[in-house]
Amino acid sequence: MLLDNTTSAVITGGASGLGAATARLLASFGVKVGIFDVNPELGEALAKEIGGTFCKVDVTSSDEVDAAFAKARAANGQERILVNCAGVGGSVKTVSRDKETGAIKEYPLDNFERIIQINLIGTFRCITKSAAGMVTLPVLEDGDRGAIVNTASVAAEDGQIGQAAYTASKAGIVGLTLVVARDLSSEAIRCNTILPGIFNTPLLNRAPEHVKQALAAMVPHPKRLGEPEEYAQLALTMISNRYFNGEDVRLDGAIRMAPR
Repeated sequence: MLLDNTTSAVITGGASGLGAATARLLASFGVKVGIFDVNPELGEALAKEIGGTFCKVDVTSSDEVDAAFAKARAANGQERILVNCAGVGGSVKTVSRDKETGAIKEYPLDNFERIIQINLIGTFRCITKSAAGMVTLPVLEDGDRGAIVNTASVAAEDGQIGQAAYTASKAGIVGLTLVVARDLSSEAIRCNTILPGIFNTPLLNRAPEHVKQALAAMVPHPKRLGEPEEYAQLALTMISNRYFNGEDVRLDGAIRMAPR
């Protein structure tokens, strides 16, 4: 059984939003949670709240990721659960024109690379390092050794104008899910991915209220933003249901994103 006080978990991007809701839910089952995040203020506060361990880490750095896993494992033991929520957004058109001069502007490739490094490569970096630790553990009586949940986005399937880098990074996560599940199948480790729609997270909270209301109105049903706790519930199902493997699941109220 993956959900009890003998189990530990690592959640990247775990200090706020989707990751924090998942950390709280797993901790409610007695799971010992390692919180990976770049924000020490939020991360330390959440760790204190749930009795977890905060590790300051940039997922683009192998050295920092290695150190964070070492710290979390020293405190909580080798994790059997990994939930990847760390990520960034951004919106820049592939080619655009300056509104005043009409000058043509190309997409800044350093920004494209940054988003890919954090969202896609950062996710895979944590997957492979976590799985390398999981395989050292014995298989549980129910036949599982561990479970991995990744976070993509509905943008992976219907990205909007200006989301080339973000969409590419999230589509990459979708693309690796089945392969990772197959790669790790002989080790009894499962891998699934959630594609959230428009969620009420700290990132979106910075938008004006009328913008949030307009986004909520786009959702067919229920006509509101998703709540982080709803993401956490699906992550919990992916972790606890042993036949859930190799899947990419939209969690979006049936929304299909328009071009803008």
